[in-house]
Amino acid sequence: MNASYMPPLADYIRVLPELILTVAGTLIMLLEVTLGKRGRGIPGYLSLLALLAAAWGSVVAFTVGGPAFGGLLIVDGYASFFRILVIGVGVLAILQSFQYLNRERSNCGEYYALILFSIAGQCVMATANELIMVFIGLEISSIATYVLADFLRDDRRNNESSIKYFLLGSFATAFLLYGIAWIYGATATTSLPAIRAALETGRVSITLASVAAALMFVGFAFKVSAVPFQIWAPDVYQGAPAPVAGFMSAGPKAAAFAVFVRVFITAFDPLVNRWEPFVWGSALLTMIVGNFAALTQTNIKRMLAYSSIAHAGYIMVAIAAHSEIGIAAVMFYLAAYAFMQVGAFAVISYFSRQGERYVNVDDLAGLGWRQPVIAALFTILLLSFIGVPLTAGFFGKFYIFKAALDANLVWLAVIGLLNSAVAAYYYLRILVVMYFREPGEASESVAPPTFGIQLALGASVAGTLVLGIYPSLLLNFATYSSQLGR
Repeated sequence: MNASYMPPLADYIRVLPELILTVAGTLIMLLEVTLGKRGRGIPGYLSLLALLAAAWGSVVAFTVGGPAFGGLLIVDGYASFFRILVIGVGVLAILQSFQYLNRERSNCGEYYALILFSIAGQCVMATANELIMVFIGLEISSIATYVLADFLRDDRRNNESSIKYFLLGSFATAFLLYGIAWIYGATATTSLPAIRAALETGRVSITLASVAAALMFVGFAFKVSAVPFQIWAPDVYQGAPAPVAGFMSAGPKAAAFAVFVRVFITAFDPLVNRWEPFVWGSALLTMIVGNFAALTQTNIKRMLAYSSIAHAGYIMVAIAAHSEIGIAAVMFYLAAYAFMQVGAFAVISYFSRQGERYVNVDDLAGLGWRQPVIAALFTILLLSFIGVPLTAGFFGKFYIFKAALDANLVWLAVIGLLNSAVAAYYYLRILVVMYFREPGEASESVAPPTFGIQLALGASVAGTLVLGIYPSLLLNFATYSSQLGR
């Protein structure tokens, strides 16, 4: 490339969300040093403004669309969907963080800057059209999340959570990099369309390319907590601060699924007969392990971690379908899941009190009588997790299993439905505790929620109900974007 080459203005517009988030994160860190304790509340509000500006930037970038910087990135409907999704998750996470961080006496700008940097990395992942950019986006997001998991540095649970996440995450990243090296050695390119074109010629060693795909599958499976690479999730979710656990279970997971689908559907599509059985088998095991392990949990955060594993299994069912309706189902389900998961962790962030003393299921006893509005909103989210009609969870599972049936994956759809029935037990158990148990110490001493918690929880429930009653609002765009490149 000519050393004097300057990318056109349109390329910078296409990466406008990432530019906004990076500049805002850097500015927040500088303000933290400049203002000190006097401006402790400013970084949080600035981060919200930055996220809203990045969401606007995503819309502007979509209107321009197309490849950027020589095809390293691509802005299409698929990328724009996930950009706005992870930005929305960031907004909800920050709203529920205000009360939590003030309570833990840790409300400082670094926290909000790390969230912005993590989301910037997730946006890069969503738009990546080349494997090196996939790696860069993944690491930007992951490194910021590793630090967030240990944000309360004096809490030993945070320390344990972060070190486990970092060590196992580094291990998974090594597999991903090794896979990238193998596919480069086989095809002499890291561009996703070019890899596909090389595989379609038949001049590339299919065995070598299959090994590369398998190695990369390990890296992605870790990031989405799919079996057998899910072992980190329960310990990390339990040990991390509640708002961070909610954020990492929705935002980074959505971005990881976004790049997972793009890499395997775009680059490795000619090898579908080789990688589809692995996805099929992992989806099956992920649903079973996640749901049955969640049955025995008494800690709510740990239960939601295993639930998150099970939901990853449902999403992988749609990936195994290998169809446009499957991709649309993945997109819809991830949006529904984000509302449910972040909303559930908003309740935990509010209820747990200082030091996260009350995070067991039994601690919620009597919440339906002490805080009826919070309990009612939490109930809607739990019913959506189960898949009750008129909630986003119902249509999410409906479209996933429809995609599986259309692809003749009948037994996988049947097993998924049976797993949904198993999951109903541990979600309904929470409802029983909230409404049919005598109030305990935890529910008696709970204070009214702040405006941030109310807004985060209310928005999560509103999103869950809107997608459950009017699924076409999102599904039409997801279906349009399922043809990658549009």
